[in-house]
Amino acid sequence: MPQPSTGTLLFVGCATLDSIALVQDYPAADSRTVATDFATAGGGPAATAAVAAARAGALTAFAGVLGTDEEGDRIVSGLEAEGVDTSAVIRDPNVKTGASVIVVSTATESRAIVTRPVPPVSFPAGSRFHELLATAAWVHTDHLGWNAVAGATGLNPANLKLSVDAGNPIPAFSPRGVALYVPTVERLRADYGEDLAVEALLRKAIDDGASAVVATAGSEGAWVLSGDGDPVHVPATPANIVSTLGAGDVYHGALLAAVAAGLALVDAAAFAGRTASASCAGLDGRSMIPRQAVTPVPA
Repeated sequence: MPQPSTGTLLFVGCATLDSIALVQDYPAADSRTVATDFATAGGGPAATAAVAAARAGALTAFAGVLGTDEEGDRIVSGLEAEGVDTSAVIRDPNVKTGASVIVVSTATESRAIVTRPVPPVSFPAGSRFHELLATAAWVHTDHLGWNAVAGATGLNPANLKLSVDAGNPIPAFSPRGVALYVPTVERLRADYGEDLAVEALLRKAIDDGASAVVATAGSEGAWVLSGDGDPVHVPATPANIVSTLGAGDVYHGALLAAVAAGLALVDAAAFAGRTASASCAGLDGRSMIPRQAVTPVPA
């Protein structure tokens, strides 16, 4: 059984400010569509995962790059309101903060996203990021944070517990040395072969060096494999869906919080599934994340 961690969980990567409209049908060209709801909220894989982990009772920090604009101010204040340490955030006056306009259609249960890309995620030598990286109990990265962590110098990799959100492609990525590898099943198939069974895909990732794998598949739940154990399917929790925006990111944060608290991986995946499912009741990716702390497992 995993031993609980008491230190900071550091989340590295993407943060955005999202404006979200809920409509019946997508707007046509030159039309005016009335939204049934509208929200502006923080988003981004690593930042939303940090919020989910904080609401699960973990001590969390976020490291990323934002502009010195209003969007950046609102992202920082939103994270700090959740108790997330933002001391490692870089505010760069030469970039614009990542932002998105998202239209969610109730008719198709889908969404369309128009986005201003997040600036490159990098940190100068001697920054607060490197201090946290050296002392964090766990480090979680999304696809944009991976290179900043993998390229950091002066670290002992053996002492770094690394969790990776691999839902999006990560160029030149290898799961070797990753303690908690969390791709989608679709990503595993792209990497290892479309014709392989999910259980075989999990074993491929373990063979490539991951210590544990949790492969997610939305409404089909997740598959879990740790070391030399047997693959286990964790069914999805039924959801009252308003929007699935950010649900995967919520899953990653809740999963890591549960693992860090010492829950067995299957139990952690079930907790993460319940948390992500509950978050789908909100239009944005954060407002309906439950505030339910994981009960730590005694050491």
